[in-house]
Order: sequence, then C-alpha cells, then structure tokens
Amino acid sequence: MTATAPRIQVLDPRLANQIAAGEVVERPSSVTKELIENAIDAGSQRIEVEIEQGGARLIKVRDDGIGIGEEDLPLALARHATSKIGSLEDLEGVSSLGFRGEALASISSVSRLELISNAEDDPRHGWRVVAEGRGMEARVTPAPHPRGTSVGVRDLFFNTPARRKFLRTEKTEFAHVEEAFRRQALSRYDIAWVLRHNQKVIHQLPAGHSAAARERRIASLLGKNFIEHARYIEREAGGIRLSGWVGLPTHSRSQADQQYFFVNGRVVRDRLVAHAVRQAYRDVLFNGRHPVFVLYLELDPDVVDVNVHPTKHEVRFRDGRMVHDFLYSSLHHSLASAKPAESSEERDAEVADTSGASSQGEASEVGAEQPRWQQQGMALTHSPDRHSGAERVRRFMQGYQALHPNHEETLLTPQPSPPSERVSEVREAPLVMPDDDPTAPPPLGFALGQLHGIYILAQNAEGLVLVDMHAAHERIVYERMKTQLAGAKGLDAQPLLVPVSIAASRAEVATAESEQEAIAKLGIELDIAGPETLLVRQLPALLAQADPEALVRQMLEELSRYGRTHQVEARVHELLSTMACHGSVRANRRLTIDEMNALLRDMERTERSDQCNHGRPTWTQMGLKALDRLFLRGQ
Repeated sequence: MTATAPRIQVLDPRLANQIAAGEVVERPSSVTKELIENAIDAGSQRIEVEIEQGGARLIKVRDDGIGIGEEDLPLALARHATSKIGSLEDLEGVSSLGFRGEALASISSVSRLELISNAEDDPRHGWRVVAEGRGMEARVTPAPHPRGTSVGVRDLFFNTPARRKFLRTEKTEFAHVEEAFRRQALSRYDIAWVLRHNQKVIHQLPAGHSAAARERRIASLLGKNFIEHARYIEREAGGIRLSGWVGLPTHSRSQADQQYFFVNGRVVRDRLVAHAVRQAYRDVLFNGRHPVFVLYLELDPDVVDVNVHPTKHEVRFRDGRMVHDFLYSSLHHSLASAKPAESSEERDAEVADTSGASSQGEASEVGAEQPRWQQQGMALTHSPDRHSGAERVRRFMQGYQALHPNHEETLLTPQPSPPSERVSEVREAPLVMPDDDPTAPPPLGFALGQLHGIYILAQNAEGLVLVDMHAAHERIVYERMKTQLAGAKGLDAQPLLVPVSIAASRAEVATAESEQEAIAKLGIELDIAGPETLLVRQLPALLAQADPEALVRQMLEELSRYGRTHQVEARVHELLSTMACHGSVRANRRLTIDEMNALLRDMERTERSDQCNHGRPTWTQMGLKALDRLFLRGQ
C-alpha cells in the first residue's frame, strides 16, 4: 500500500503560538525578560517585578510608562501585532528592545495572563484583557489603574505539563530570574527598579544619572569588590563609542558569570565580542580564569542587525572586523595602562582582617630593641656593598641582551644611593621619574629589604608594599621583548625545507585567498595549490618548530570568523613569555637595595606590570590602616 503525503494546512492559532513560545519562553526568566523589555520600550521611569515560587506561580511586571489605549488592547495579545515597527526601514534600524510582536501572544498561550493598562493620567480609567492558554478573542473590561501597565503571568506551563516538569527548583529558577533582572537594571540607570520574591524585597534601586549613582548600582548588583577592582573606560572612534567598567586581571572569576555587554542598550552574548575581550586579556589573565566587565557599545542602529535570533541575544555587525578591532584595541590599551602608579588603594585590607589573629601573637614577641633588618621570622637582607648593584643587574640581563645585541638600554637602571643607611631616610631620597613630580614619592616606594630571597618589601606613602620579584621581573622582560619585536620590520621568516601540503575546505581556501596580505604580514607564506589544497612554504622563525597545519587552520578560522587572527601573535608571545621566565631574576637570589629600587622603578614604567606573564599578581599593598588593625592600634 502506497503511503499518501499529508496535506498542507494552516496551523491552529493556539498551536502556532505555543510553537513560538518554545522559542521565546524557555523558563520564568525569559518571560521576565520579555515583559521588562516591553516596560522599558514604554518609556517607564519605574519598573517593579514581583515573583512567586521562582516565577512558576506568578511573574508580575508593573511600569509607569505610556500605557495601552482601550482600542489597542485587543491587539496586545495578538501574534505579530506591534506598535514599534511599521516598515522594512523601521526593522533595519530598530532601536526598541521588543519589536517582533509575538512575546505576549506566546506567553499567553502557555499561562494564565492578565494585562491591565491605562494610557491616561486619570487612575479611574484603565482596561483589562485576560487570556488563559487558549486561542480566543480577547475581551476587554474596565479596570482602574494608574498610568502605565501591569502584566501578570500565573501558572506558567499549566497547560503544557511536559514543559513544566523541566522547571528546576524554586531557588534555581529565581536565580535565573534575578540574573535577567540584573541585566536589565544594568542597561538603564535612569529607571528605578524593584524586585520582590515571595513578598520580600530583593533589590530596590533608585534612578541615578551621576557616575557615583551608576557605581552604587553596580556595587548593589555585582558586589562592592567589582567596583573596587575595576577600571572605567571610555573611548570613541569612527562613529563607535565604548564605555563601562573592566575588571583588573587580578579580580577574575572561575566562571564567566559577571560579563555584561550591551549594544545600544540591548544585552547581548556575541561570539565576536567574546573573542575580542578574550584576546585583550590574553597574557594578563591566570589560566582558566574569566574576566569581569560591564561594557556599553553604542553605534548607528543601521549598521547592526538585532533580528538574527528569536531571543535577540545575538547581533550581527555590518563591519564585524572594525567592531572587533575597536573593542580589542580599546580594552588592550586600558589593561596595558594599568600600572602600579595608578593603584593607590589599600589592595590587601582583607589580608590584614583575616590574618590578624595569627599575627598578633608573633608580633608581641618582637622586641623594640631588635635590629630592624633581623626581626623574628623574617630573613631580611641589607647589603652594605651598594655600589655593586649595576654590575649584578647587568649579569641578570646577559641572556636577554644576547637576544637583542643592538639594544643599548639595560632593563634595570639602578637609582642613586640614598644619603643614609637608615631605612627611615630612604623614602626621603629624591627620585626623578619620567613625566612625574621629582619631589613626589614613587608609587611603589623605596625598598626596605628582601624576604627569604623571594619578596621585596618596600615603603610607600600608603604603607607596606610586597613584591614578588621574579613575577615582576618576568613581566618587565616580557614587555620589553614584545616592544622590540613590534618595533622591528616584522617577524623574521624561515622557509620550510619541505613545503607542507594541507587538505583544506573550499571556505578555507577562499579565506586564504582573500586574506593574503594579512597572512604575509605574519611571516607566513601560504600558496593555493588547488581548489581544496593549501601549501605552507614559510613560517615565522620563532615558530619553526610549530605544527604548520594546526597553526594555519586556527589562523584561517579566526580570519574567517572575526576578520583578524591572533594565532601567530599568541604563539610568538607564548615563546617570548617562556624566554622571559627563564631570563628573569630567580627566587632565592639576593638583591641589593639598589637592585630592588631599580626593579620597583621599572615596574612603574612597564605596562601590565600588575600581573606576571601567567596572570599572577606581582605586588600587593598593605596600607597603614590595615596594619593598624593587624596590631590592634587605636582600638
């Protein structure tokens, strides 16, 4: 018996809405997001979100926006009905958050939804429309309501039990709802926000326009540590503006849970953006850690397509390469400029608070008459042979200078000896620093001594500075080598004795052909030997031992996806990092005071010197207040 093909038919409106709901209504948090976006688009100044049982029982969003008139209310729950776009031109330059006109229809098909709105100033006016998960004509009835709109969504997925059983625990679902609320509250500082769960206020955020108000909101939503360990960035070029906060590499997290990126006010998770951020943090972040940031990108709506995904989480830029390069260079420059000279807060107050109990007993045993260089439990050194510092530093750098024989400047330049052997007078010795006040004390202060041949102890205006001398020197050598490499004509290339043939896809071959100039600048000679064959004839000399096929494939993938590649640069920098590690001051190496001060000065001049090449911190500060708490002074 021959099977007959099923007839084509128009879907039932209720079924069509439930299919659409599968795209935009994943869980209570996605409902919350859609309702909040509508409230923002309505021009609201205050938005209140009320949740019960993690959102499974109730999600209610109330705003004071423009409201919906009686005549428009029946269409509010209709699919593909919207007031936000009216033509293709509107869609191509859409600036509102919601515009598809399907959210309320989809939500109402899987819940018991009630919408009350008033477009007038008289609170006696207002209208209600109700839907209970079935296709029916909306009935509008009078309902007093202040100007604005309230949308209540009860019993989510009550008529789709297969989907309801996939909801997690109340705690888990509310955590997702709170995250959706957090993202929207970070997008608009000019709106006051309230979040309640089971009648308990979780967040109450006043509106604010000043920088201090914005930072208070971020601290409330992400914690005070975020603001205390973040840098504000603001840059504009070519019609694109980037602003916001980027976390210092030392304030990273084990998961990517504090990464917020907004494009024209819309929170997005975009691969191009993620790649640019990852590359900017590449050699300052500890392995396996994730940076934190709250960033805002503003550009012409006509050059960004937000209509590429039902949830509108992804966007497509007309010129992705330009956006990628702008993001990378902006963040790279901001992170590079984070030097000790700009770190003036007590960065280690928590250490004093947590270690005070164990330290108090040890401190009480240190007699006031002990020599200050030989306190109990500390192996401090203070070499009287202070004039040998320059020679010893030069020995440290012999391996480095052998790599760059034309480089005349030594990495560490010993400073003039202070006028007295007494440490209390060291900080009074004048030190001339580039572009700085010669009478001002340097940010990292002056060396006091060395602890166990590993750490340098220094005194600055704020208190005690502790430096991991190997980690700090490693970063200094690494940055110097990168600078010299970038200043040369390019990467030295080395032809392969036997060219390497690579079986490539047609897309890879097309990328290799269109990006020939970019590939050649990297010191790679890549020929097209056929419609699906590439031939590697030359690699950078520093990567002579690399796997040509793996390197080229990764490079072509990045060029195709992001318009630029960091693969060769990353490989070269990995090699330079290894060389810098081996050429740096080793642990347990005794330094003179001159050598220590020279290292401190170079740290102040070196980009990214807050972290070593592997992302570990190179120094920390214990302020006088923290030290006072440690020894119970003033209590």
